Amino acid sequence: MTDETERTGTRFRVRDGFGVAAFVLALLAAAAVLLLVTGLWKRFVRETAPVLMDLPGGSWTVGAVLGLVSVAGGAGVLRFSSGSRARTTSLRALQAAGSAVCWTTALGPLLYLLYALPGRNCRSYGSRCAYIPGTGSALSAYVISAALVGWALYRWSSAAGEAQAAGERARKRKLRKKGKGKSRAARQR
Repeated sequence: MTDETERTGTRFRVRDGFGVAAFVLALLAAAAVLLLVTGLWKRFVRETAPVLMDLPGGSWTVGAVLGLVSVAGGAGVLRFSSGSRARTTSLRALQAAGSAVCWTTALGPLLYLLYALPGRNCRSYGSRCAYIPGTGSALSAYVISAALVGWALYRWSSAAGEAQAAGERARKRKLRKKGKGKSRAARQR
C-alpha cells in the first residue's frame, strides 16, 4: 500500500515540477517579447520623432495634438469601462478589443514623447541617444493640452450628470406630490 502511495506522490511531484518549469519558461518568453516590443518601439520613435518635430507648427503643435489624442483615448476607455457588460461572448470580445484600442490610444502618445527624450544613462554622442530638438517643448505642450482638455471634459460630463440627477429628483418630487411616489404600504395607511 505504501509503495503505491509513493508512486502516486512521485508522479504528482514530477508533474508539479514540469508545471513550474513551464510557468518559468512562459515568464521568460513574455519578458523577451516585452523587451523586443519596447526596443522596437524606441527605435521607431527615434527614427520618426525628428520628422514629426519638423512638421509645420513645430513641436508645440505636435505635443498639443498628441495630448488631444490621449484625451480622446481616455474618453473611450471611460466609455467602455462604464457601460454594462455584454451578454454574449462575441460582444464581450469586441468590448475588450475596443477597450484595448482605447488604452493604446490613451497611452501611446505619452510613451512616444517619453521615448523621444534621451535616456538617463545614455551617452549623448551616440546616434541612438542624441537629443531630438523640440521633444521637451512637445512634452510640455502635451501635458498642458491633455490637462486642460481633460479637465474641461470632466467638468462637462459631471455637469451633465448633475443635471440628469436633478431632473430625476424633480420627477420623483412631482410623483410624490401626486401621491404616486409612495410605497403601497404608505398609500394604504
